[in-house]
This record gives sequence, C-alpha cells and structure tokens, in this order.
Amino acid sequence: YRRIRNTCRYMLGNLSDFDPSTDKVAYADLSDVDKFTLHKLGLLVEKAVKAYDTYEFHTIYHALYNFCSIDLSSFYLDIAKDPLYILPSKSLKRRAIQTVMYTLTDAIARVMAPMLPFTADEVWQHMPPYPAKEESIHLAARAVFEPEWKNEELAGVWDRILDIRGDVTKALELARVQKLIGHPLDASVAIYATGRNCEILMSYKDILKDIFIVSAASLLDAKGDEAYESPVIEDLSIVIGKAPGEKCQRCWTYDVSTGKNPVFENACDRCCKALEEIGIV
Repeated sequence: YRRIRNTCRYMLGNLSDFDPSTDKVAYADLSDVDKFTLHKLGLLVEKAVKAYDTYEFHTIYHALYNFCSIDLSSFYLDIAKDPLYILPSKSLKRRAIQTVMYTLTDAIARVMAPMLPFTADEVWQHMPPYPAKEESIHLAARAVFEPEWKNEELAGVWDRILDIRGDVTKALELARVQKLIGHPLDASVAIYATGRNCEILMSYKDILKDIFIVSAASLLDAKGDEAYESPVIEDLSIVIGKAPGEKCQRCWTYDVSTGKNPVFENACDRCCKALEEIGIV
C-alpha cells in the first residue's frame, strides 16, 4: 500500500506545473522509454480489468505493487529524475515525461479505486484539473488500455536493455565495493557485446549513460581488461572506470565541458544551456 501511495505522491509532485489541456505531448513525440512504459501500463490495466471481472482482487494488488516497485521506481522514475529536474520546465522532453506521469497516475488511481477508495480519491483530487474532470474518481470510468500503447516489438528490445542494465548495475556495485567509484555518477561504463545485444545498444548509444544513470557510456570493439563478465548474457562484458571531466554542481554528472563557461563556472554545457534558456545570468 505504501509503495503505491508514495509512487503516486512522487508523480503528483512533478505535475505541479503541468496542464493536461495544453501541455500534453502526442504519443508519436514520446521517446522509446516513454512508449515502453505506457506499454507496460497497458498490460497492467488489461490484467486489472480481467481480474476485477473475475473478483481476483489479490491479483490486482500484487500487479499494482510490482508495477510501482519494478517498472516505475526501479526504472522509469529513476531515469526520469535527471531531465525532470535539470531541463527547462517547458522543454519537450520534460513535458513528455510529465505526460507519461500524468497518464500513469490517472490509470493507477482508476485501477486501485475499488480496493483503496480513499487513497484513490485523494490522488484524484490532487491531479491537475481539466474541464471534463469528474468531481470524484468514483464517478469516473475505469482505466482503459489505449490501443496505441501496445508495442510488442519495442517491449522486446527494452526487456533486453533491462537485462543488460541489471548486469551494469552489478558491475557498478562491484566497482563501488572496490572503492573505484563512490556513486554511479562518478563512473564511466564501456560495454562489449555481440549479435543482437550489440545492435540494440548501438541504436541507443547516445542515451546509454542516461539508461544506466552514469556520467559516460560507450561501446567497445573488443573485450576490455579486467572486465565484468555477465554470468547470464553471452558475450557481454562491462568495464567500469572513473568518468572524465569535472563534476557539474547542478546535475552532479562528470563532463569535460564543466568549468569551461565563464558565466556558469561550475556547470556543464547542458546545464549552461538550460540556465541561459530560463534567463539566469
């Protein structure tokens, strides 16, 4: 119960400046990780609707708990923190994440309403208003699996990325125990993979550092020295090193551009651009 409530509370806290009537981002403009999360939400809604029809309430509770714990807290919300807090408030990427968070909160509240009526209605009252919003969640329709959310091909790709991410997390923890790094943002990750895994990682090479929540990430052409070898995924090795550059005092990532801007001496290029865009000089 607490995990579900706290997940909704966290998302509501990041919707304070979001107006669903004007700020929603179209599905086509969402990132792949946004779409993957909506796909997972759709599966949750589909499962919950079937379970309600057969009075299997325990199935709904466990599905909700696992969704909030694994799919959201341990993955999507973890990745979303950086752009939510760092990018300008009206940037497309931030608005896209808020769109997904709004959709998630709305659906979760509707799913849990028959089982947790007071909590669901409390969440509903704190959600951003819109013209057709019902006074109480108990006057609203139940959650619906939108057809456009379903994307089995994309889900297969991201399920593979999650498997790789699990091994990267283990490699990072081992590096932390060995005192090579203190925090994942202190690290750079270099990965050697073959076959389908290499193809998938290559297609997302520009955002790998965001997926793994490190300061730098790259792909290797050959296995590196002292690499962490995945015990599960064949031909996957991971090398953890210290991230290059200096630590940005705004986003806490290490970047070679940090300290190069004469106006914002302790910020990286990305943060400098964000500060300039919001008019801080």
